[in-house]
Amino acid sequence: MSDESGTQNTPAGSESGPRPEPLRFFGTTWVNHDDGYALRRVAAAVGSLAAAAISCLVLRFAFEGLRIADTGSFVTLLVVVMFAVCSALAFRHTWDGFRRRPDPDRQASLRGLLAIGFVGSLLAYFFRCLTEAPGEKLHRDDYETALAQHRKRTTRRTGNPSKKRRRS
Repeated sequence: MSDESGTQNTPAGSESGPRPEPLRFFGTTWVNHDDGYALRRVAAAVGSLAAAAISCLVLRFAFEGLRIADTGSFVTLLVVVMFAVCSALAFRHTWDGFRRRPDPDRQASLRGLLAIGFVGSLLAYFFRCLTEAPGEKLHRDDYETALAQHRKRTTRRTGNPSKKRRRS
């Protein structure tokens, strides 16, 4: 983020220190809720809900294909249950990912399940956009911790430590 003169502006107002990690679709507007943050949240919510609706339409075409192929009600039921379970697990995994950093090994092992349950992930994104930018709380906690550590490291002490009285 820079102004017309090319100098760097930080959301926290300090020139040195930690910088906030940008969020997808939100950049660093989540720090001070400025520069169209509310509009971005609305757009992200509408976009994720629209993507989920379109995805459900595509899944409907897939189920119609199963019906046309005359695979039987058992196979259709298995596919419906598979998508429902995978979507529920993907919703839960995505929702938890907004509160704490996911384990990379677990994330890699669940990649297939999350791909099948993509509707659940889209719905989790939609519901989180109604309250905050997805992942904002996690990033805000990390950023505030980094700011506190930076302030603690850079705070100047008063007085000469060699003249300090020793306690008996």
